[in-house]
Amino acid sequence: MITYLDGTIDEKQPTRVVVDVQGVGYEVFIPLCTYDGLPATGERCRVLTYDHVREDTRQLFGFMTGDERATFEMLLGISGVGPKLALSALSGLSARELKAAVVEGDVKRLSSISGIGKRTAERIVLELRGRIKPGEALDAVAGSDPASADSIRLRDTVLALVALGYQQEPARKMAMQALRGGEYLGVEALIKRALGGG
Repeated sequence: MITYLDGTIDEKQPTRVVVDVQGVGYEVFIPLCTYDGLPATGERCRVLTYDHVREDTRQLFGFMTGDERATFEMLLGISGVGPKLALSALSGLSARELKAAVVEGDVKRLSSISGIGKRTAERIVLELRGRIKPGEALDAVAGSDPASADSIRLRDTVLALVALGYQQEPARKMAMQALRGGEYLGVEALIKRALGGG
């Protein structure tokens, strides 16, 4: 099992990073919240990993914090949720926001994440509610301030647009425009709206 990688960022994108560890490049799939915490290309970093091994494939998933990795592992314990869907969930909501949605039974918020339908969202709430410790639950709900949630979604949308080739300022304006509208949208839906597809 590979628990973490300590090396240099060789290349990075919002969904993946290549970490050079003493001349060996490891491809690691990451959520948007991890991308935001990574240093610049060429700089040293430590990425916590989840080593996903199946008979036909082996993939590394990376995280900046232990909480992100623990939430990812909790999601994998739900029937019907694989690593890609768990990663998508952590790209749509931070670990804290996801726990808050589970504690509050907010199926609508969870089902706004790309790839997660109403039934899967209900299953996530049902199966995770009892696994979140009381202290974690209080912390998650206390930190689920809508203003900070909006700023996180805005940041992640801007990062994704920049990765698609837009300059920082136009990307920020596009993301701000997409965020206006009242209803809650996940990051992927905001990106589509910013690009004129939603």
